[in-house]
Parts: sequence; C-alpha cells; structure tokens
Amino acid sequence: MLKQGYKVILVPVDGSKTSEKALLTGIEIAKRNDAHLDILNVIDLKQFSVSFNGMIDANGDVVYQTFEDVEKYLGQLKKQVEKKGLKDVDIHVRFGSPRNVIARDFPADHKTDLIVMGPTGLNPVERVLVGVISDYVIRTASCDVMIAR
Repeated sequence: MLKQGYKVILVPVDGSKTSEKALLTGIEIAKRNDAHLDILNVIDLKQFSVSFNGMIDANGDVVYQTFEDVEKYLGQLKKQVEKKGLKDVDIHVRFGSPRNVIARDFPADHKTDLIVMGPTGLNPVERVLVGVISDYVIRTASCDVMIAR
C-alpha cells in the first residue's frame, strides 16, 4: 500500500456513529504510515444557554460535567485504538467553534497533515441550523481532509 507521508492525523469525534467510523479509518491510515493520531472533541459553549449580557447562564457544574463526560468518552476511544495496535495516540478536548478549531486552530498547534472525519454527525434539522462542519473544514483547512463514509 502506498504511503502518503502522513505523520500527524486528526480525527474529530462528536459521539456520532459517523465520527466513530471515521476513527476506524484514521487508525488504519496511522498504522500504515507509522503516524501519530490525535482524537479531538470540541465543546461548543453555544450549546449552553446564554444570558442577555452574553455570559453563560448555566451552572458552572454543567460545563464541568460536560467536560468530564467528554474526557471519559475520549479515554474509552483511546483504549479501543490501543487495542487495535496503535500506541501513538493522544486525546484532546477543546472549547470553541468546532468549525474553526477543527479546520484551523488545532491543526496549526499540532502540525496536522491529515484530518479524517465523517460527513456529518448532525441530523437534518441541526445541519440547517448549524451548517455542515465537514463542508467548512474541507474548504478552509490547510492540510488534506478525508471524508470517511
């Protein structure tokens, strides 16, 4: 199999089946290329209610619990990746706009060569309201992007 030369691969996950299928593809590419794999979840604070003054109007415990839940989920994914024979893997949780963090911020910070993601983790109504993150990443990322179906 031809090696593309990818050394740092990012797989953003959101708990959806499509993102977990993309992770399987990312694992195989990382193994073939002896690459590092980053698994990322971006917590969008817009999901919490916002008061009139623009501050998050949620109990701080809600945000902390969300972070803890995401970290636990990512830890489980990391164990699954390691069981598949890939040891060079890190998990990351970021706060912010998933579109911007996945397309620009994280790859710049970690020198990502390839982003592997599912076509979307959103249902049709959410796609209309939020926009398709994968479309944005394809258009704006400075590295290669693979959509795993």
